[in-house]
Amino acid sequence: MPNIFAFAEARDGELKKVAQEVVTAARQVADQLGGEVHAVLLGPSGLRERAGELASHGADHVHVGESDALQHYSGEGFTTLLVNFLKANPCDAALFPASALGKDLAPRVAARLGVGYASECTALQVENGALVATRPKYAGKVFARVRFTDTPAVASLRPNTFAPAESARSGEVHTLEVSLNSADFGAIVREIRAAAGEKLDVAEAPIVVAGGRGLKDPANFKLLDELADAFGGRAAVGASRAVVDAGWRPHAEQVGQTGKTVSPTLYFAIGISGAMQHLAGMRTAKYIVAINKDPEAPIFKVADYGIVGDLMEIVPRLTEEVRKLR
Repeated sequence: MPNIFAFAEARDGELKKVAQEVVTAARQVADQLGGEVHAVLLGPSGLRERAGELASHGADHVHVGESDALQHYSGEGFTTLLVNFLKANPCDAALFPASALGKDLAPRVAARLGVGYASECTALQVENGALVATRPKYAGKVFARVRFTDTPAVASLRPNTFAPAESARSGEVHTLEVSLNSADFGAIVREIRAAAGEKLDVAEAPIVVAGGRGLKDPANFKLLDELADAFGGRAAVGASRAVVDAGWRPHAEQVGQTGKTVSPTLYFAIGISGAMQHLAGMRTAKYIVAINKDPEAPIFKVADYGIVGDLMEIVPRLTEEVRKLR
């Protein structure tokens, strides 16, 4: 029976939304192949309580590896555990989230297994028994369909592309033995300090409110902060490279080829001209709303909705209307 592996990312004892997305995608592939989904969850003690959430999204088996040594992510340690698991439990495909963690872990696993790897996938199909992935190339100008010839087919899935779906299973829970020594970790993370007032990650937010040089002054980003807050914790603020380079916003908010790739349901491009570098990071958003006073700005070529005008007047009115709707 074909098996599909799904890596379920967790942080601070809580499942990330991308974990549900990866398990949902694995369920869809397994249903086409007539197989089962094996989800793996790694972290500190107490993580086993989260196994039921994975079963509710389609996992037939949930393998939980708990250890204080897994409190923080370790590229070497996690890779060793997953490679050993995949060798002992052969799978047709191994799916990871294209999060910061997943984009570090997935290629490590593929390299250790000696198989191919496709990153940032936006769709998966099964054709003639083989997995075919769709992924953007050349800064998102084209989409390539990649057919895997090796097993397992290792792929990372772009966040917010595969919507979590309920598909309740019995979800048999297994204990994954964690037997690692210091040599298996390479480096050991002792502590992670979160930035003060840390908000929703722009790469995982379903709504992104991004601003560019058209805001003219870093103080004007308060308009974007207010619009994002109006969505009730579902939106994150993003920025163009020019804004980040100028020191107006932190690099963690940068969207684009040299920043983060986002694929939200709704993307606001406010005062952003639409350079190719920026488009590469956001053009797969489901709906794009552009606000710019220049009617010839390239951003309007990819926008679903465009507003030509002064953002200083438009954004506050838009914020007010969103608050009324909520």
